[in-house]
Amino acid sequence: MSKIKPSKGAPYARILGVGGYRPTRVVPNEVILEKIDSSDEWIRSRSGISTRHWASPEETVTAMSVEASGKAIADAGITPEQIGAVIVSTVSHFKQTPAVATEIADKVGAGKPAAFDISAGCAGFGYGLTLAKGMIVEGSAEYVLVIGVERLSDLTDLEDRATAFLFGDGAGAVIVGPSDEPHIGPTVWGSEGDKSETIKQTVPWNEFHGGDVSQLPLNEAGEIKFPAITQEGQAVFRWAVFEMAKVAQQALDAAGITADDLDVFIPHQANMRIIDSMVKTLKLPAHVTVARDVETTGNTSAASIPLAMERLLATGKAKSGDTALVIGFGAGLVYAATVVTLP
Repeated sequence: MSKIKPSKGAPYARILGVGGYRPTRVVPNEVILEKIDSSDEWIRSRSGISTRHWASPEETVTAMSVEASGKAIADAGITPEQIGAVIVSTVSHFKQTPAVATEIADKVGAGKPAAFDISAGCAGFGYGLTLAKGMIVEGSAEYVLVIGVERLSDLTDLEDRATAFLFGDGAGAVIVGPSDEPHIGPTVWGSEGDKSETIKQTVPWNEFHGGDVSQLPLNEAGEIKFPAITQEGQAVFRWAVFEMAKVAQQALDAAGITADDLDVFIPHQANMRIIDSMVKTLKLPAHVTVARDVETTGNTSAASIPLAMERLLATGKAKSGDTALVIGFGAGLVYAATVVTLP
């Protein structure tokens, strides 16, 4: 017989508050067109993106996260000292160690919580939400701060016609806490590593340390390019449209609801065509509000779902208590989908 005392947490968990931060600089497609041979019409038709936000030097991963977190904490009606864990999903924090979550935890006044980073690309928010739910039910934390944050402008090749227009910067945060009723459904998540080359960093960091610099890509000025995110657009599009609609349906089934029961659909804001195709494949009723934040925010990877959630609530297009299907998918290829009650 085990001598270990069983853990005891809350019966369920829910999102209690949400906050977002978008950098002050708004970048229209015209700026992107200075470096690539394309047009505003082409960018809009391929992605649905008209503008995106790019961070200034002062709008660091930490600074944006602190701003978004402060709003989420206030929205949840808790104090920073009550936070027992901080989870940050990002691929654009350039210090390998320490985890940026530790710095953010200190700056928001959370005391000494567990704090760590995860790297799950555009599915990172869903991964973080699932981990937070587990902590609360298991009893290792009462309140968890989950952050998705990116400065993808630092990892964008402005000379790459396939990706230069896609990415933006920003941070989204939620507070997850205890609940007497289920308000976060089972997560359907996974990975398809055989497709990992379809979205990737162009050059690994170690190539800049003792590697053969003659093999590194150069820009138009003949300078070595900084590593950037690249993708095989058509392959990613097909995977997202056909496979992720199946995952979304599995999340609905796991939660015990149908599309008719939904109020809101918040997919990863990667591409408007992908979003519209998923809506069609899932046969979502006309009453379901669909997040299309990508038009003015671009693809902010792990930040895209909480940013879209915050905007829907702030504009009144969604309301507290609505039932929402959220799904993130991206580099890995990884994915995570679940049904939640909006804060």
